[in-house]
Amino acid sequence: MNDGAVRRIGVTLGDPNGIGPEIAVKAALAEADARLLLIGDPKVVQHYAAGRAVREVDPASPPPAEPGVIDLVPVRSLPGDAFAPGRCDAASGRAMVAYTERAVTMAHAGQIDAIVGGPHHEGAVHAAGVPFSGYPSLIARLSGAQSDAVFLMLVGGGLRIVHATLHERLADALERLDTGLVVAAAQAADGALRRLGILQPRIGLFGINPHASEDGLFGDDDARVTIPAAAALRRYGLDVVGPTGADLILARDDCDAFVAAYHDQGHIPIKLLAGREATALTIGADLIFASVGHGSAPDIAGRDIADPSAMLRAVKLIATTGHPAEHARPTVTGAMT
Repeated sequence: MNDGAVRRIGVTLGDPNGIGPEIAVKAALAEADARLLLIGDPKVVQHYAAGRAVREVDPASPPPAEPGVIDLVPVRSLPGDAFAPGRCDAASGRAMVAYTERAVTMAHAGQIDAIVGGPHHEGAVHAAGVPFSGYPSLIARLSGAQSDAVFLMLVGGGLRIVHATLHERLADALERLDTGLVVAAAQAADGALRRLGILQPRIGLFGINPHASEDGLFGDDDARVTIPAAAALRRYGLDVVGPTGADLILARDDCDAFVAAYHDQGHIPIKLLAGREATALTIGADLIFASVGHGSAPDIAGRDIADPSAMLRAVKLIATTGHPAEHARPTVTGAMT
């Protein structure tokens, strides 16, 4: 859209045996500010629609929205006997990937302006034999992007935190972490903030070790990785502060986002302040993708008690987000020292 506004949003069911289908249906019935097209298995949506009208639509030419009618782009992926709320298995993992793949195809075709992904179950995806470390890696693969250029930004509790590494063993994350990865994460953060309407973003870098290694007292990790990353980013024209110990830099009120070195550095403050209400943005890709900040909750799946607030919040966050190409700062590559 020329004005940057999102008008049509594809909402995938996530893991069909989790709470994703339930909150997607509830969101579709509640949302009035954007056109939601659910993407997933018809039998799953009809189960949670509980007699409400479900209309299968062609995403290339959907009919006008009707109050109380759930619009569905059908993706028949889940075998009939595999629909079992609360069960984690390979079939539901494959279905989640199929829903996401269709959504990405629709976004690239210009049939939707953005995607909200329902909560996934990593165990189910891995059982399906699909390499997966969260939505960013999947979106990168489906979009043909480099995996080290697409990142997770958690938003909630007044914070925005980008994760340079995500779902992996901590030792592996620290071994993989290098200056280029931190630079790429900060550049993705800068682009995402601009799409969110922040025209002069300031980004804070977390140190890897306590106190950002205390001038080498706690190792050379920050001297090798985050300090040269900060220097490179400043040369590229980004407004960067740090690296500083995560506990200290989070107290600053002049940063629009932070870059965390690994999963728990970023997740703990967001989950502490925002709980299940956080939104997970996938940034650095050529499309707008968000998900909820909570899991698929198989323990309550199928009980009609799941709260759609996080999904509605994700819809609201991306409903006026500009397209990545409209606000991206040119990516600069080269020597990092």
